[in-house]
Amino acid sequence: MKVPTLPSAANHHPALPGNPPPCPSSQAGEGSGGRRGRVWEGDAGGLRRGKAAASDPAGASSGIAFEDVTVAYGALVVLDSLSLVVKPGEIVALIGPSGSGKTTALRAVAGFVRPTRGRILIGERDVTNVPPHDRNIGMVVQNYALFPHMRAEENVAFGLRARRAPDAVLRERVPECLRMVGMAAYAKRYPRELSGGQQQRVAIARALAIRPQVLLLDEPLSALDAQIRRSMLEELARLHRDLPSLTVLYVTHDQTEALTLANHIGIMRDGKLVAFGSAQSLYRHPPNRFAAEFLGRANLLPVKALVSDVGGLTHVRFGDAPLLARNHHGLPAGSECLLCIRPHDLRIHAGDPATAPLRGTVRAVQWQGEMHSIALEVGGHPLRLTCAPLKAPPEPGEMLALHFDPEDATLVPEDGDG
Repeated sequence: MKVPTLPSAANHHPALPGNPPPCPSSQAGEGSGGRRGRVWEGDAGGLRRGKAAASDPAGASSGIAFEDVTVAYGALVVLDSLSLVVKPGEIVALIGPSGSGKTTALRAVAGFVRPTRGRILIGERDVTNVPPHDRNIGMVVQNYALFPHMRAEENVAFGLRARRAPDAVLRERVPECLRMVGMAAYAKRYPRELSGGQQQRVAIARALAIRPQVLLLDEPLSALDAQIRRSMLEELARLHRDLPSLTVLYVTHDQTEALTLANHIGIMRDGKLVAFGSAQSLYRHPPNRFAAEFLGRANLLPVKALVSDVGGLTHVRFGDAPLLARNHHGLPAGSECLLCIRPHDLRIHAGDPATAPLRGTVRAVQWQGEMHSIALEVGGHPLRLTCAPLKAPPEPGEMLALHFDPEDATLVPEDGDG
């Protein structure tokens, strides 16, 4: 394997604005460039002085903690008092619209952004003021950032070379990581000879080669087309099953990626964390309007809570229509709130329309291959229903009777949109 030439720090310093490092996973995980003449071995901290040794592909698991972290540029606050814990061995996804602060949070963990206030811990170690190369993290970004003049195996070896790892470690670690991401057969190829999905697999292998304590993924699939993105999602899920101790912070604007991969999801808006919880609880019982609308498409109807039932359901009223829903957040009787029902939980009522809890006017019908999506207007409010393809879909202007299982509907605070 050819020894790659290390880039000049003047040309690729990660802290320089507008000049991101071509190899973020290596930059974030490298040790000092002055460690010459030392012999290193794999351990929980990545590489340390000693003899070469075989160990698990990932280092000992370490969590991530944000303690009241604020990042500001002058008067502009881009991350506002973020407190969040990523437990060892879990995947946490940060999602939100552009400018919400999710990437700033990830870059603060990487050391590319210094907090104005607060602390960041990796495991038990306060890394707030620790330079990126001493944090022992791996990082993968959306544009692959592979060195075009290096073969796949040389790109994977880059971080190890930068740490002056002995050849014995490289001979073991590089093929191992390429096998892990299904790229062993492409070790000799240059990036230009690989597809986008293959290049991203190499970037992930490079990040794992240094055996990081945590892996940071910054929208790693956004540059891929839909089919490759689905395949890569499956690959990332399998990879975490193979490396269950690896802690991952995953930043994305794609709700499907977050729901597919994450144990917990944080939803960000205007620099603040407005919701956090398990993927299923946030989806089924969103704590506010913004969470309901951003994580999955939600139908939200304004209702008034009346009285709770012993079965855990609450009677509500939508206009003149009495409805039932779960009151997961314990909203008091008499409160104005929103009834949240997901499009796939709405059903076309097959019985007497007079017995249906809701009736709506069809505004548009879209066939999307595996399903029909029907846009309706109910009491002046938009509603969307998705279902398996219909042999005789309704026509625009037609009235549809609708129903839903009260267990599938939940109440959301009207004024709790973060």
